[in-house]
Amino acid sequence: MSNTFISEMCQPPMEKQQVELVERKGIGHPDTMCDAIMEQVSIDLCKEYKAVFNRVLHHNIDKGMLIAGRSEPFPGGGRVLEMMRILFGDRATSRFDGKRIDVGGIAEEAAKKWIRHNLRFVNPGHHIIFQNELKEGSLELTSIFERQIVVASDTVAAVGYAPLTETERLVLAAERYLNSPEVKEKFPESGEDVKVMAYRHDRVLLLTVSLAFVARFVPDVKFYFERKEEIRQSLEAHLSSQPHSMDSIQVMINTLDDPERGNRGMYLTVLGTSAEGADGGQVGRGNKVNRLIAYNRPSSSEAVAGKNPVSHVGKIYSVLSYKIAEDICERIPGVNEANVWLVSQIGQTIDKPLHASVQLSLQQGVTLNDVQPQIEAMFNGRLSHIYEFTQDLSDGKISVW
Repeated sequence: MSNTFISEMCQPPMEKQQVELVERKGIGHPDTMCDAIMEQVSIDLCKEYKAVFNRVLHHNIDKGMLIAGRSEPFPGGGRVLEMMRILFGDRATSRFDGKRIDVGGIAEEAAKKWIRHNLRFVNPGHHIIFQNELKEGSLELTSIFERQIVVASDTVAAVGYAPLTETERLVLAAERYLNSPEVKEKFPESGEDVKVMAYRHDRVLLLTVSLAFVARFVPDVKFYFERKEEIRQSLEAHLSSQPHSMDSIQVMINTLDDPERGNRGMYLTVLGTSAEGADGGQVGRGNKVNRLIAYNRPSSSEAVAGKNPVSHVGKIYSVLSYKIAEDICERIPGVNEANVWLVSQIGQTIDKPLHASVQLSLQQGVTLNDVQPQIEAMFNGRLSHIYEFTQDLSDGKISVW
């Protein structure tokens, strides 16, 4: 690409900076639920579009929302007083070339399928109301899918970075461990709603974990606090076994808890998610496409999940920018860290960004001239295969949540 600008970072790599803040919202967090469900809707719509119309048609399911219900958990059980509501929002084509598909039915079934597979105690037929607010798109936007080559449907900027720091890897490891089959078998009272916030100062790491407990497995206050401590020790041991150079790793779980307050001093749920009675969710409020919220890193405001995988460059470039950054750091000797920006222009083909920038942290003795030809070749290689890349996105082969 002739319009690729390469520069050197002024600050040290993130790993060497004094303070780092990283968050991960787990699979049962309401925001992650929204991202995952709306992305599944997009994947299933793409499958149906290709089967019926032989092409992916206009849709963006990125305005999805989860409205929390009401519940009454107590030691040994509880009940759901008011159902959760999942709202499918924005646009999806239902009619084309004289044929029609059931967009609302596909969306609802996709959501139910995801919930059954990922949330042990949520019954989508009993605990959730589904509300379909998907409308037909505008004439100008829907018509781009009639062209031989689909063009960008928006003007956006996206950014990605690599590699992950130790803190970022440990945050991912913490949430994955807590939601692993091993932990759910050993600690069935641990719900899927997990949030991990990491604060690193120099080489000291503190993880504050929010973990919903499933009340049916918690007979009393004493059991709750004993098991919480066992889970904390188990997580700390697991993280200590991971490759890292931290001086210390400390884990704290459910720091609002107070044993003196009885039922009011424990994080109890009926179904394992705060969505049942405390917190709603929304697409785009959670993890970025690398599954993290890294507060010290460059970031865009794009809500990626549910967006059209073949035309919405906010989605395509958000994922691609991370892939290019990873390519650079893994394949080019002398690069410590890379930030990659891609900018699209509506109406242009997606293999021709309006602008691309790379910001690098280089090892001592390595210059921009040393790495520029390889970086440009990587951009050209990725962009020349971008339509295969969007095919993988539409098939759900590349996760965005």
